[in-house]
Amino acid sequence: QVGLVESGGGSVQAGGSLTLSCKASGYTVTSVNYCMGWFRQPQGQEREGVAIIVSEGTTSYADSVKGRFTISKDNARNTLSLQMNSLKPEDTALYYCATGYRLGDSCRRVRHEYQYWGQGTQVTVSS
Repeated sequence: QVGLVESGGGSVQAGGSLTLSCKASGYTVTSVNYCMGWFRQPQGQEREGVAIIVSEGTTSYADSVKGRFTISKDNARNTLSLQMNSLKPEDTALYYCATGYRLGDSCRRVRHEYQYWGQGTQVTVSS
């Protein structure tokens, strides 16, 4: 049974930084069989893919966060992280860690391709 538990959300002023962590259980972040990533859902809006990473370390980011956010994984601790710098008010959202079975050579930031989700952690950026 795959489990994901996020932590690290909070409130910060624009320009600040936060780091989100996701503790995984039931699988290992080194597995080639899974796609892993972070999604976010602003209040009243659709959930969108922010960043994904695969076992080999290849990453993909939404244009809105490129250059500001960094996704990484800690194989020893079996965790996934999202370092968020230069935060903007429009980054305010509920952030989710997600894992899905890898269907091909690459992974995509597509919500329906991820079967396992954490409970979410709120990030609020004030101007």
